Amino acid sequence: MQTSLSSHPLLDSNGSVPEEVLNKISTDEKLKPSGFQVQKLKNETRRNWDLFYKRNTTNFYKDRHWLGVEFEELLPSTNLHTQKKVILELGCGVGNFLFPQLQRDENCLIHACDLSERAIEFIKKNDKFDESRCNPFVCDITTDEILNEIEFNSVDIITSIFCLSAIDPTLHNYGYLDEAQLRFKKSNKIEDNFYFRQDGTFSYYFDLSYINNLFKSNDQEVWEELELNYVLKKCSNKKQGKNFDRIFTQAKFRKAFKI
Repeated sequence: MQTSLSSHPLLDSNGSVPEEVLNKISTDEKLKPSGFQVQKLKNETRRNWDLFYKRNTTNFYKDRHWLGVEFEELLPSTNLHTQKKVILELGCGVGNFLFPQLQRDENCLIHACDLSERAIEFIKKNDKFDESRCNPFVCDITTDEILNEIEFNSVDIITSIFCLSAIDPTLHNYGYLDEAQLRFKKSNKIEDNFYFRQDGTFSYYFDLSYINNLFKSNDQEVWEELELNYVLKKCSNKKQGKNFDRIFTQAKFRKAFKI
């Protein structure tokens, strides 16, 4: 895969990726998991996410109140006569985007799907759950027919937050050379930029050109790029006394009409 890095935060003064960084993500064929191991992980994806939520319940991810700052489209309309905004969230987890968004905008309806049945159950058991404003359902977006749950052309906004990065790239949210990618052992590497975690879930690390090609490769629809960049976030681990950089890819595309 060709990688577009002209704006990547980790480039050195010569515009190149530092050698020590490349060494961390280089492939050691002897350490790669076997084809059988990889296929087993793919076959057990749903089970592994159910086990993830069994272990962590609703405590792993923080509520995503920041999304209203990053994406103004999610803010309530100032026009009192505006129709209800309809949102589809792919990979909703236990509602860390869903519930803050319902609180932020009283004039919206959210369809929310996730691979994990356990995650959807957590949403339905949440005290804030309101079935008149929220439709959570189990769906594998790589194989299931989502139109069984949602009418065609009925959605205004689709969000996908850390969802695509958890999917096998041959079926298609972390940025290329993110700190988390650099920490993976070589034995966890399946293919370039594609890894599995110890809990059996996947992580794929995008570059900007890859995301752009995802939208351009659809012959049936035309998508206009509104925003596509790397986001660098400075983080710290107080327990370990370490500072590190997280790199995410952030994009907005708008469906356009063919002329």
